[in-house]
Amino acid sequence: MGGDQGPSAVVDGALAAARHLDLGLLLVGDPAAIEAELGRHADAGGLDVRLVDAPDVIGMAESPAAAVRHKPRASIGVAAAAVARGEADALVSVGHTGASVMAAYQAFGLLPHVGRPALAATVPTREGSAVLLDAGASVECRPAHLLQFAVMGAAYARVALGLGRPRVGLLSIGEEESKGTELVRDAHQLLKSAPIRFVGNVEARDLYTGQADVIVCDGFTGNVALKVSEGLVDTVETLLSEELSRTFSGMVGSLLSRRAFRRFRRRVDYSEYGGAPLLGVARLCILGHGRSSPKAVRNAVAMAYRFAAHRLIERVEQDIDAAAVLHR
Repeated sequence: MGGDQGPSAVVDGALAAARHLDLGLLLVGDPAAIEAELGRHADAGGLDVRLVDAPDVIGMAESPAAAVRHKPRASIGVAAAAVARGEADALVSVGHTGASVMAAYQAFGLLPHVGRPALAATVPTREGSAVLLDAGASVECRPAHLLQFAVMGAAYARVALGLGRPRVGLLSIGEEESKGTELVRDAHQLLKSAPIRFVGNVEARDLYTGQADVIVCDGFTGNVALKVSEGLVDTVETLLSEELSRTFSGMVGSLLSRRAFRRFRRRVDYSEYGGAPLLGVARLCILGHGRSSPKAVRNAVAMAYRFAAHRLIERVEQDIDAAAVLHR
C-alpha cells in the first residue's frame, strides 16, 4: 500500500516479476483495493498470488517508531511478520523507509555481531557499479558500525556485482586519514586492520569514478549524497533537453543523440536497480524508492528473488562471523 503510486504500481510491478520468474506473491494490504488492481490484469488468476489482509497504512509523514508501535496491523508490519514466520522468503517495500526499517528490525532482529542495519544502494560508476551504504537506515553511527557496514558491503558486492575482492572506501572530505569527523577518523583506523580490501578515504567527487566498489558512510551522509545525485541527474537531463531544443541544429542533434540519451538514462535511473537490500537484519528485505514505477517494483522483486536464491543473508552472516575484529 506504500509508495507514491501504490497500490497500482506495486501490483503491476509484482505481477510483471511473477510472469517471468518462478515465484509466488503475498500482496499485503487492503484486499478490496488490491482486488481492484488485480482486476486490470486478465492473467492474474493464473499466477501464484495470495492476498493478506492489513487494514492500516503508515503515511509518509508519520513517525516511524510511533507508527509501527501503534499500528500493529499496518501493511508493512503484517508483511514483515509473514516473512518472519517463513511464509515468504523476502520482504519488498516501496513505502515509508523508516517504518520499513523499523518493521524489519522488530520482526527479524539483527544478525550476530551487527549493531545497526544498513541500506546498500547500487550507484553507477564509470567502470560499472558500486555499492553505497548506509543509504539511510542508521543515521547515528559509531566507528564499529561503519566497520560492520564495510564487511557487509563487501559481502554484498561479491554477490551482487560478482567481484572477488571488492575495494572498500570510506566517504570523507579528503583522502588523508586525518581528514573528516571524529567518526570518520576513528572508523578509518578500524578499517585499516579489517579483513577487507580497504583503499582509504574516498571524496564525494570520486563517488562515481569507480575508485571504490563499496563506499561506506553513516546513514545521514549516504542519504543526502543519494538524494543530491538524483536531483543532479534530473536537472542535467532537463537542462540538456532545453538547450538541444533551442535551435534547429540543436533539435536535429537531439534526434541524433536520442539513443545515447536513453542509454544514459538507463545507467543512472534508480528503477533499473529496483531497490536496496537492508543488510544486517536476519531476513532478506528489499526497500525501494517512494517514487517507484512498476518497472522499479518489478526489478525490486526480481532482486529479492535472485538474492534469496543466492542465500545473500547467509553469506553476509558468514563474513561477519569470520571478521573477529567486529564488535558492537
